[in-house]
Amino acid sequence: MAARVGIIGASHVGAHVADALLRQGLVSELLLCDKDVALCRAQVNDLLDAMAFYPHAARVVGVDARYEELAGCDVVVNAAGHVAAAAESRDGELHVTTDEVRTFARRVADAGFGGVWVSVSNPNDVVALAIQRLTGTEPGRVIGSGTTLDSARFRHALSSATRLDPHSVSALMLGEHGLGEFALWSHVSFGSLAPAEVERALGLELDRDALEEEARRGGYVTMSGKRCTEYSIASGTVEVVRAVLNDTKLLTPVSTYMDGSAYGVSGIYESLPCVIGAGGVERVVVPEMSEAEVAKWHESSRRIADNVRQVAWLAALCEKIEA
Repeated sequence: MAARVGIIGASHVGAHVADALLRQGLVSELLLCDKDVALCRAQVNDLLDAMAFYPHAARVVGVDARYEELAGCDVVVNAAGHVAAAAESRDGELHVTTDEVRTFARRVADAGFGGVWVSVSNPNDVVALAIQRLTGTEPGRVIGSGTTLDSARFRHALSSATRLDPHSVSALMLGEHGLGEFALWSHVSFGSLAPAEVERALGLELDRDALEEEARRGGYVTMSGKRCTEYSIASGTVEVVRAVLNDTKLLTPVSTYMDGSAYGVSGIYESLPCVIGAGGVERVVVPEMSEAEVAKWHESSRRIADNVRQVAWLAALCEKIEA
């Protein structure tokens, strides 16, 4: 299938997304955007040097900051960020990444882009909302990578604690892609087994609070050693892009627009399980949560809404923020 994907931001995450897309043979054409022209062209050249090792040849083009050239893409990935600002918290990038979105989102939309946005930049929920508000795109066609990666980190933590294959683990982190996220323990399973059954079978006791915190803080373990995250976020992003390009109806937690149906939260982006296909988020699945989980959901929503309010121009674009 001929697929065109544009990537805004050609540094750590953007470059790894590009490599993963090519390595999995998902694109026929890849357009890289970055204001750093030298970096953009260097990344293009490196990817082209690697082309003989990919499953099939694809066209890779650097378009620098000519964002209008992304109009014909099926998917545009926003990976524009400022890694140093996120060293302590994803909220550290709040103003720099939302201001960055203002430099390109409308230009891409006004050029006629009709595809799906997949935004990776942090704080993820706020940036996804900013893209949707700036462009007027149907909310389902703007996807934040959200807690897709955090859920993988949770599976990593549970796999390490039980020594079971992470592919056997079903576990979700929901809410904010940030310190307000929470583990949906009521829906964790190992194969078809509940945690209590696995604990009895393996003769162990899972420290639920510690495992949740491990999932919540896992990215900072990586950040402390290499000053960025790359492989994991790129893999999670490409899983979402693949679902759009191949219309796979993937069910995974991503950040999407809240319309009031999820425990009364509306007006923000936040992560819930979503069915992803060619139309972007095609269905939002609201899981049954325990009373404690609902409380965590509302606290997470409040944190996101507070961040939105800190970005004055974005708050002005939002008709209302309920959390």
